[in-house]
Amino acid sequence: MQETDRKTVTLVLGGVRSGKSRWAQELAAKAARVAYVATAQPLDAEMVEKIRRHREERPNHWQTFEEPLELGRVIVEHAAAFDVMLVDCLTVFVANLQGTAESDPFCTARRIKDFLEALRALPASAVLVSNEVGSGVVPPYPAGRKFRDALGELNQRVAAIADNVVLLVAGLPLALKGTIGVRR
Repeated sequence: MQETDRKTVTLVLGGVRSGKSRWAQELAAKAARVAYVATAQPLDAEMVEKIRRHREERPNHWQTFEEPLELGRVIVEHAAAFDVMLVDCLTVFVANLQGTAESDPFCTARRIKDFLEALRALPASAVLVSNEVGSGVVPPYPAGRKFRDALGELNQRVAAIADNVVLLVAGLPLALKGTIGVRR
């Protein structure tokens, strides 16, 4: 991470198993004080294993916040205490929001708005991980298309705010916007 007082937002996109989480962690590890914001919930055995692996892969001195829905609140409440906030991942965040959307659709829009506003006013740098869904096949079911569209829209909105947007393919980073790096 380059030395400067300017805080940056880096969006790290990629397909499944592209290396985006590992790359984002390596980028965040260049900072001294890192907050890891996990959006996944241990709802099945596969996710329990994935969460376990991610915990083992990150440094023990990082502080972890587990928050499936209220990313804006976590950023507002905790970002000032850190050099970098690493959010992994927006894909699961959108899935979590869709899981609550039927019971309260206005809450979903508020949570996204709160997250984007917090991101714009962030007092620390941020590294955000998300899946790139625009290159895949069209899902055959309405729920899949709704998810793809919601994640694609959020990725666009975050990319508009971000200083850097990086696409990972086969573990290799490609800068789409800005540089491959984050300043703190």
